[in-house]
Amino acid sequence: MNPYLNSQNQDLMEYAKQHKAKYRDAQPFPSISFDNFFNPDFLTAVLEEFPDLSKGNNIVYNDPLQKKLAGNGEELFGPETRKLMHFLNSEPFLKFVNEITSIDETLFGDPYFSGAGLHECKRGGLLKVHADFNKHPINALDRRVNMIIYLNKDWKDEYGGHFELWDEEMTGCVNKFAPTFNSIAMFSTTSISYHGLPNPLNCPEDMSRKSLALYYYSYGRPEAEAIAFKGGHNSIFVKRKDSSEDSSAWTAFDESKRKKPILKRIYNKFVAKLL
Repeated sequence: MNPYLNSQNQDLMEYAKQHKAKYRDAQPFPSISFDNFFNPDFLTAVLEEFPDLSKGNNIVYNDPLQKKLAGNGEELFGPETRKLMHFLNSEPFLKFVNEITSIDETLFGDPYFSGAGLHECKRGGLLKVHADFNKHPINALDRRVNMIIYLNKDWKDEYGGHFELWDEEMTGCVNKFAPTFNSIAMFSTTSISYHGLPNPLNCPEDMSRKSLALYYYSYGRPEAEAIAFKGGHNSIFVKRKDSSEDSSAWTAFDESKRKKPILKRIYNKFVAKLL
């Protein structure tokens, strides 16, 4: 009996086979969401040790395109969180992700949790629609799959914070998932898998949108995807058509900060620390 998973998905490979067609055929790009994915008692223990990311040495994103908080690797993982995150980087779960996504290349987890791990948005938080960075900043593996675990009990629709999937033309949100407790969202990451939570959170001041993020990588990717990416890049933010809010955000933001490929950006930060 796996202590981390709920009863219906104890056999991960069988569960993946049952849902892989739904994942493959999802619009606007391969994706899926599940409710009650984990053992609720275990996940409650994970939630109870989730820290306030507005305190301490954490990563703060605060510009017109993103207002959110993130932890630094495993630094703030509690013991239950560490168990869960290590399991989600283990061989059995990696094989599950490979199977449900139908990705041919062998997938690898990320023990560094680069850009992943603990995520939090307070009231007013947002993350404009974007495609993710596509190369691991340390080993340069290709980023292929995102998985987000939501930890928000008593979350109401009126609070917002839905995870939105947008079409390639940016004309509309095609699908969205509520960030409710013990639900997960999983999707394939490409240069046109546009997603985000573009509208400011409307939750009470004493609440926040908490999640755990994991990214999965491969050595190489299909040629069609590799050509589209044109080398390593940082997150690519895109405007929603007919959104005056997005227009004002972009007017206030210096996009040049986001044009450097992620490996070059990290190299420059490293060199700056040596000077």
